Amino acid sequence: MSQPVSQTTTLGYFKWAFIVTIVGLVLGGWLGWNDSGTLSGMATVFFICAVLAVLEISLSFDNAIVNANKLKDMTPEWQHRFLTWGILIAVFGMRIVFPLLIVVIAAGIGPVDAIILAAARPDEYARIMNEAHLPIAAFGGTFLMMVGLSYFFDHEKEIHWIKPIERRLSEAASIKGIEIAFVLILILGFSSIIPDDTATPEVESTTFVFSAIYGLVTFLAVEVLGGFLDAQQRTMSEAAKGGLGAFIYLEVLDASFSFDGVIGAFALTQNLFIIAIGLGIGAMYVRSMTIMLVEKGTLAEYRYLEHGAFYAILILSVIMYVQTLVHIPEVITGLGGATLIGIALWSSIQYNKRHHPVGTHAGV
Repeated sequence: MSQPVSQTTTLGYFKWAFIVTIVGLVLGGWLGWNDSGTLSGMATVFFICAVLAVLEISLSFDNAIVNANKLKDMTPEWQHRFLTWGILIAVFGMRIVFPLLIVVIAAGIGPVDAIILAAARPDEYARIMNEAHLPIAAFGGTFLMMVGLSYFFDHEKEIHWIKPIERRLSEAASIKGIEIAFVLILILGFSSIIPDDTATPEVESTTFVFSAIYGLVTFLAVEVLGGFLDAQQRTMSEAAKGGLGAFIYLEVLDASFSFDGVIGAFALTQNLFIIAIGLGIGAMYVRSMTIMLVEKGTLAEYRYLEHGAFYAILILSVIMYVQTLVHIPEVITGLGGATLIGIALWSSIQYNKRHHPVGTHAGV
């Protein structure tokens, strides 16, 4: 569905993000003062919250573009629901509940005990989270890989950025299930090279395979469920198109993007509450960017921006796989995605200069 061009200024879109930033940093500073009783301790926590916010923004900029791509086809009612309830689920569900849930499952303790563990023994909490990195990376990497491949393995895709690659992938999409076969082969390949310096390498390999399969099944289930729900809504009212099914898809997608940021945050601090503040601030900027992309029609104006985001998703998925073998700093992950999107934006601008006179809007 077409979107009217918004008259809101760029800074206007980030009003709430700025407010949350101020509140979050003040709260972070208070936590630092409460824990250490010193100005240096307060400044340290303040700085960590700011760094975590930047980390989340850099890792999730491609998430904002993909969200905008899905949101532009949703009704205003469902757009509003995703940008209100959806962001609450993203901030509180993924940045607070998700890490607690991992500890509950991994340590076999209750939710209350997990909260107490996070507050009283953050080092043990962080250790459990880091030990759960392999299944998280396998699950999230597989889901994101399917998201990226499904975009390029599309026989109806007409706009190609890197033509030699994308045209062939689009043509290959006529082979049913080719992206699933590709991912399964990659899963088997990575499972065979899981490091054998552990006491039970076969357990690590099995964990990787099962977690990756769960990621694949989750993607397929969300696709099927989303299509079913949206089809049901269309039978009731054509205006309900792009509703609950798209909402569920975006929530699972956001969860997959969040895995890397949540795990990477423990490299900076082991305090769950500081992590929640920092990543929550970043999530608000991602929400603001999503709204701006939808209302200003940026994806339509810059034809290759979407391509850059999906290439970034594919690279992120591969990095998550590789991180089961070696550690890759989060700054590399974030800069890699941002660089690809920047190149795609530059290519779009160059295309517009060649094909559209100055003063006109570039369509797709």
